[in-house]
Amino acid sequence: MDATPRREEIPDRHRRRRALILALGANGAFLLVEVVGGVVFGSLALLADAAHMVSDVVALSIALVAFSLVARPPSARHTYGLGRAEVLAAQLNAVVLLGVSVWIVVVAVGRLADPGTVDGGGVTVVAGAGLAVNVVSAWFLGRIAGGNLNLRAAFWHLTSDALGSVAALAAGIAVVVADATWVDPVASLLVTALIVGSAVRLLRDTARVLLEGVPPGVDVTEVESALLATRGVDGVHHTHVWSLDSEQAALSTHVQLSGAPTLHDAQLRGDELKAMLATRFGIEHATIELECHECIDDVELAPPRPSPS
Repeated sequence: MDATPRREEIPDRHRRRRALILALGANGAFLLVEVVGGVVFGSLALLADAAHMVSDVVALSIALVAFSLVARPPSARHTYGLGRAEVLAAQLNAVVLLGVSVWIVVVAVGRLADPGTVDGGGVTVVAGAGLAVNVVSAWFLGRIAGGNLNLRAAFWHLTSDALGSVAALAAGIAVVVADATWVDPVASLLVTALIVGSAVRLLRDTARVLLEGVPPGVDVTEVESALLATRGVDGVHHTHVWSLDSEQAALSTHVQLSGAPTLHDAQLRGDELKAMLATRFGIEHATIELECHECIDDVELAPPRPSPS
């Protein structure tokens, strides 16, 4: 793996880091406003949204730390670098989301029986401001997240929080218009359902990477067919495709070449195959074992010679 980033990767890295810092600053600043608003106006929806915003701040902080780790070059101990630090960060963020969801459900169920007093006007103002902060932050991250699980995790935190602000806003309006204080805990439960959905998706995607599953959009059968259709290839077997991190795929395979090519010709053919894999399937980390005859897995070993008596 080349330790030097390609030119086109450097601007994306800077933009992603800048977006994370801006989102962290905006959410951290508004967190105190929402906590105070939830307490003063007696709104569980605001407090639930504030709790989720705490998870946003934690998630963005984790994402920023992981982003710094990924920038470190490969070493003798980590020959592929620390790319999976972002995957671990995304998985941790998904667990945080589920923990926040449990807390919201427990409190909301209790408030269904006794909604208490809610200041609808205050809730509406604070929720509207929170919605603006989350929408802008999510928009920044959504533009540059791509297939990066770490940034997707942060994006889902902000998106879920934006939906929480929408629910809190609806609850505030319902209290102002119809004095329907019960809408506040119900809105919290609806938000929780959305949070759980995004957390489960993140856990599924991070588990796929950590278990070295085939990356989305890559069909192993199609990859083998493309290799086999290449000039001078007679057979393909023992193909493995997995994810190095959330955005980079890796492959190892055995390729049987036609005839008896020289070492130089075989190397050129291998380079052609790697170029095809990178261009057609986006697999830039390929290890190809070249063979000039059919591989036999089960080799019958000669019986051991008896030792002299």
